[in-house]
Amino acid sequence: MSAAASGLPTVALPDGTRLPALGLGTWKMGERRASAAREVAALRAGIAAGLTLLDTAEMYGDGGAEKIVARAVGAGRERVFIVSKVYPHNASVTGTIAACERSLARLRTDRIDLYLLHWRGRHPLAETVAAFERLRKDGKIRYWGVSNFDVADMEELFALPEGSRCAANQVLYNVAERGIEWRLRALCQQHDVPIMAYSPLYQGALAGHQKLATVAASAGVTPVQLALAWLLAQPGVIAIPQSSNVDHIAECRAAADVRLSRATIAAIDAAFPPPKRARPLATT
Repeated sequence: MSAAASGLPTVALPDGTRLPALGLGTWKMGERRASAAREVAALRAGIAAGLTLLDTAEMYGDGGAEKIVARAVGAGRERVFIVSKVYPHNASVTGTIAACERSLARLRTDRIDLYLLHWRGRHPLAETVAAFERLRKDGKIRYWGVSNFDVADMEELFALPEGSRCAANQVLYNVAERGIEWRLRALCQQHDVPIMAYSPLYQGALAGHQKLATVAASAGVTPVQLALAWLLAQPGVIAIPQSSNVDHIAECRAAADVRLSRATIAAIDAAFPPPKRARPLATT
């Protein structure tokens, strides 16, 4: 099911390929055998509802989350867009390639659609990009990008010979943490690089946030739906909420059908003001 067929908004990669603006994260999945069936069921429910962008990483559950993704996808590999990430300490030329091969094995697939550097580490950025390019040319990944990159990091990346091939920057972004709006979001938009917003619900904290609940009640939606709908209204932003609860997955999917009025947006800005100065990139 394509994003268009499911009624989801889409975001374009630099080459024009369009992805659903609402996907699913897998942080904290794959850590306990007792939770595996529930996690697989939640991902399958999301995929069936059109949430076909699945975000994972070798870090999550020490590779366990990638195995959960493989189980959830099963024979439906062509329906999904898989994102995974390499640890910074693995991000040398040879280390990145080896890490990718391990992720491919856990994911039971022949390619990763988008492969990200999880955050900056000790290896030179040029080495990681060289590895990404080798993997791309070998067909092991389709696109590559970065995560937790602030303005200076992105400027360094764009200055590299192959830096223009960066396809995404995954950062912490939600209605209560808007620091990237000072400059980072605009810089990425200038280079047609989408923002992937992780922790869009602030690890569940926004579901019970009183200010958000007040605005949500006025808009006739839940706080979860309001938080996600607000992100989906931001240009070039993909939100990747995580949940192992099928009902919560349905609640997240419904956010894509919410249209925010000017009054609601103004109320959100009043409750959660945009940044008035630069500050370090927030991470979790």
